[in-house]
Amino acid sequence: MKTFNGVGVTPGRVIGPVRLMPPAVPAPAAGERLDPGTTADAAAAALRTAAKTVQAELKHRAESANTDAKAVLEATALMAADPMLLKAAVKLINGGTSAERAIWDAAEGVATMLLNLGGYMAERTHDVFDVRARIVAALRGVPAPGIPDAPEPFILLAEDLAPADTATLDPAKVLALVTAGGGPQSHTAIIARALGLPAVVAAAGVTELTDGTMLYVDGAAGLVTADPDAALKDKAGRWASDTTGPATFDGCGQLADGSAVPLLANVGGTKDAVAAAAAGAEGVGLLRTEFCFLGRDAEPSHAEQAAAYRGVFDAFAGKKVVIRTLDAGADKPLPFLTDSTEPNPALGVRGYRTNLTSPGVLERQLQAIAAAANDSSADVQVMAPMISTPAEATEFASLCRANGLNTPGVMVEIPAAALTAASLLADVDFASIGTNDLTQYTMAADRQLGPLAALNDPWQPAVLILVKATVDGGAGKPVGVCGEAAADPALAVVLVGLGVSSLSMTARALPAVSAVLRSVTRERARTLAALALAAPSAAQARSAVREQLPLLDQLGL
Repeated sequence: MKTFNGVGVTPGRVIGPVRLMPPAVPAPAAGERLDPGTTADAAAAALRTAAKTVQAELKHRAESANTDAKAVLEATALMAADPMLLKAAVKLINGGTSAERAIWDAAEGVATMLLNLGGYMAERTHDVFDVRARIVAALRGVPAPGIPDAPEPFILLAEDLAPADTATLDPAKVLALVTAGGGPQSHTAIIARALGLPAVVAAAGVTELTDGTMLYVDGAAGLVTADPDAALKDKAGRWASDTTGPATFDGCGQLADGSAVPLLANVGGTKDAVAAAAAGAEGVGLLRTEFCFLGRDAEPSHAEQAAAYRGVFDAFAGKKVVIRTLDAGADKPLPFLTDSTEPNPALGVRGYRTNLTSPGVLERQLQAIAAAANDSSADVQVMAPMISTPAEATEFASLCRANGLNTPGVMVEIPAAALTAASLLADVDFASIGTNDLTQYTMAADRQLGPLAALNDPWQPAVLILVKATVDGGAGKPVGVCGEAAADPALAVVLVGLGVSSLSMTARALPAVSAVLRSVTRERARTLAALALAAPSAAQARSAVREQLPLLDQLGL
């Protein structure tokens, strides 16, 4: 046996044969020129046709994908027809370079520019290289790179996965996902959670394994073992049995002492909302509104927005739906709203800040939300992302109330917001902590980068201290968590112990989180939270708490 350590993303213990991602599309020969008889105009036209074909294919995939995957695919589709990319390639074609080599070199230039920008824009280089390979494949008339096919279910192993590939994983064929790169909040990790696939990322060295190797994956512990022994096979067998873990959630989040802890769902559209309601979610803790805006060159109309929001509200009639206003910028650029030339988009004009540079978009969105809310029985609450000062919170609350939305709130994603919670929450009714961004900003660690996975961990004591500061500063106002941390059953106990009032997560995590919360009283949760706060590192905090929750091991979590 040989074991590799990584970062666990989604719980699950499975064994299966390895299938490696196929080789990348080979690069066209350096200096490859136009074929004799092929004009530059004809080659440029072929390139544009190939780009449109790739864009159409990605959009088609997006139509049937879940919401997390849909956003990723739509963003990649935008890159396939990026004017800067195509313009640079056509310029090379006009100089005599073949269309394949032109798009290859043009993409290299765009990727280098994005890499130099750093932060979220650096992560977009994966999209550029993915699109480049797909366009070259289209020009050559060969299949685009993608997930391998096999007659039996398998464990997919890769250095990392392009967003478009991750978004099209078929859980019926892929037993688990293992990557050598990536981070716990990367696109790969987020979509694996949404699909419920056991997954481990940042497992250095796994790519040395060969096709067909039997592999044991423990998605909770972050362990990957080649040629597992009988003991590991037994663990996987117990996980697969009907009694291994909770399969459903009864729609009532509570602790062992009967204290209520509402368990809500993170959704990104009507399809997600319907599925979450069927899974027993007690409401929506995060409705991402980007699904209305991504893949568009212009702001959607009032009627389009209102209809889209109404679909989600109707799925949770009579229940709470917390809707987040547009979180554009950083890894979600919009042509009509954000500036792609920002030197550091993660610290730039994103979220609520776009109201400074493009006033009117936010107010029109609030008007559409209000129209949808007026026609629904849902308890609609509205929050703004990337709020950093009390003045911004007050301004947002005033704007909401002026447009008929009387339950305004804010997201706490920036350390400054957590540290000034007492004044930040003075004029709003609630807060929701986005642990993904709060962690990366607290630890100054890009959440997409595998080498920084240990830093980018919501178990970091510094992050937990900020969660407690937000709750304490709120002086009794509801403070929920809607980041990926809420989906970790052990961390959910700690968050409740810190005073968090509700938890919102991918619907697939509801049964496990509910089962573990029901095993502890509020007092016990407070004790475990104090244990985590006192730990000197994220790893020690996680280990100390997990040791006190034997149910986790019994459930394979």
